[in-house]
Amino acid sequence: MRPAKDFFRPLAVGAPTPPSEIPFPPSRMIHFFPPSNEKMRSKVPQIAPTVDILLANLEDGVPADQKEAARAGMVEVAQEVDFGQTQFWTRVNSLDSPWCLDDLTAAVLECGDALDVIMIPKVEGPEDIHYVDRLLAQLEAKAGRTEPLLVHAILETARGVSNVEEICAASPRMQGLSLGPADLAANRRMKTTRVGGGHPGYLVREDPPAGDDGETDIGAARDTHQQDLWHYTIARMVDACVANGILPFYGPFGDIKDTVACEDQFRNAYLLGCVGAWSLHPVQIDVAKKVFSPDPAEVAHAQRVIDAMGDGTGALMLDGKMEDDASVKQCHVVVELAKRLSERDPDLAATYGF
Repeated sequence: MRPAKDFFRPLAVGAPTPPSEIPFPPSRMIHFFPPSNEKMRSKVPQIAPTVDILLANLEDGVPADQKEAARAGMVEVAQEVDFGQTQFWTRVNSLDSPWCLDDLTAAVLECGDALDVIMIPKVEGPEDIHYVDRLLAQLEAKAGRTEPLLVHAILETARGVSNVEEICAASPRMQGLSLGPADLAANRRMKTTRVGGGHPGYLVREDPPAGDDGETDIGAARDTHQQDLWHYTIARMVDACVANGILPFYGPFGDIKDTVACEDQFRNAYLLGCVGAWSLHPVQIDVAKKVFSPDPAEVAHAQRVIDAMGDGTGALMLDGKMEDDASVKQCHVVVELAKRLSERDPDLAATYGF
């Protein structure tokens, strides 16, 4: 095990110093686009200002015969587009693929300073992050980068979930984690073909009522309630991320047309502590903005509590509810997020009254 004093030292001579704290700019959505598609590349300058994070996808969804074109498209976008305040990420191919090494090399040596974060799929343990960490340091030294690239891992296997705490702590480069529900479902042998979201077969049913004879009637009509397949995994991921000072994200919601269910799934993740989610289509951008921006009424209430609590200690009654040291901490989370988002979005700032 590396001694603590060495953790923040560069892993290669000439590489930049690893970060001691992960930045948290607006990160409500990671919007994916296929850089191998010339039509989509041409739209990047228009899309970039509308999203918090724009990601050039080199992995799943890109046919094998288009992998090199996708890599070249990523480099072209990085070199030609002014991203302004929008973060630019890429998702490379998995570490066991024949394309990953070239993806990482091109990302560091050819994308210049445009690239902020590299997303690594199918991470199963800290050893995967250790490999990427050392390789990036070598490439950064070669490229002469002055700022280190950050690493974002996707949880897509049962082994990855079982090692999630070690993955989060594997490198100071770790920026965050995303849930990859489709690959994780397949790896776990879950019997669902949906990409994210719930399932009508995963439910709880009301207890049976008593019949006229006093016995329970199991054939009577009973309400059922669909459950969330991903609750446990998201909660564990959030705890591991927060414990290590990095950021948790919900992954994709595959039913593009069902924006109502998408909003519900995103909101579940938001309430559990995720800072954002993936958007696979432009219609999901506004869903993510709505969900991962605090409700104006909640912001106003939180500010009232903060103002009323003074130094943040003690307890008081406000609108018939008790507020104390713990609740004012919750309110600070909401207000601080609203202020951070307002710095990027003047319309949102006006809505919040900042």
